[in-house]
Amino acid sequence: MIDKLTDLDEKISHLEGRLSDPSLIADQKSYQKVAREHAHFSKLQTLYDELESVVEDIAENRELLQEGDDDHELMELAREEIEELLAREKELEQDIMLLLLPKDPNDDRNTFLEIRAGTGGDEAALFVADLFRMYSRYAESQGWKVEIMSSSSLGIGGFKEIIALISGTSVYSRLKYESGVHRVQRVPETETQGRIHTSAVTVAILPEADEVELNIDMNELKFDVYRASGPGGQSVNTTDSAVRITHLPTGLVVTCQDEKSQHKNKAKALTVLRARLLDKMEQEHHDRISKDRKSQVGSGDRSERIRTYNFPQGRITDHRINLTLYKLEAVMAGKLEDILTPLITHDQEEKLRLIQ
Repeated sequence: MIDKLTDLDEKISHLEGRLSDPSLIADQKSYQKVAREHAHFSKLQTLYDELESVVEDIAENRELLQEGDDDHELMELAREEIEELLAREKELEQDIMLLLLPKDPNDDRNTFLEIRAGTGGDEAALFVADLFRMYSRYAESQGWKVEIMSSSSLGIGGFKEIIALISGTSVYSRLKYESGVHRVQRVPETETQGRIHTSAVTVAILPEADEVELNIDMNELKFDVYRASGPGGQSVNTTDSAVRITHLPTGLVVTCQDEKSQHKNKAKALTVLRARLLDKMEQEHHDRISKDRKSQVGSGDRSERIRTYNFPQGRITDHRINLTLYKLEAVMAGKLEDILTPLITHDQEEKLRLIQ
């Protein structure tokens, strides 16, 4: 694969020409896509240039050793340098191979985060709120924007369901491994005998779909409007502003009632529906081409238990890569790098193993 990098200069020059094209500059979305491509190939070029330099230095030192100079100190230095250069050569080859891996086309997309209460009643609903705070704090640390699209709150401070759009740089690439069942073990505040309860919530991470790539036939949609309600069924406004959209061919249903405007709720619901349809199409495609093999860190199946949060022990365990950390408080405060980075690294290592 590395042998194919000889035309990098030509690719970079071509992309630089495109970046200076006024018509591309006017189209910010296309411009950013080309800019990312340029940055990718520029990084490859830097690594490849260093690799070539390292290979040349190794060859020169080996030639020096073959000549058998009488200066023993110089010979020893040459041997030590060869060892260091060989280690660096291996690192560079690994870094280059990672950059050459087929890129997930969704990695640069904004992402819908959907969290729903599962088993555990009120305790599960409270954990939905806890996870949403966790992801929101992580998003804030990354400079991302979080916009609630839809929520179904309970009077106890929890949610039966909450859906948010997270916008920013490479959101999906960082969060895509979070889909699945998240289990929590802790003593509820209402528990008088100190018994630990186990509850579960499901998390879904869906890439945002562009309108141009997924056109929805409005004739295939059923729209219902109704009065929005708050916790416990209490009315929160006196107009029919809440919107329910049903996609008749698939049976997918999306509701939105967080905005006071019916028009805004409809727009949000359509955005969520588009993402769910794209996810459904991609999941069906994935199932067709890989029936016998799950992805490296889990299938992304909503029913797969991926992580356990044990509050009494301050422990968090990711079951897919057998990772256990005693940093639960920090993780719940949004410091997710110690979990996300090992997941990403494991996935990359597995993909490299398959092509080598």
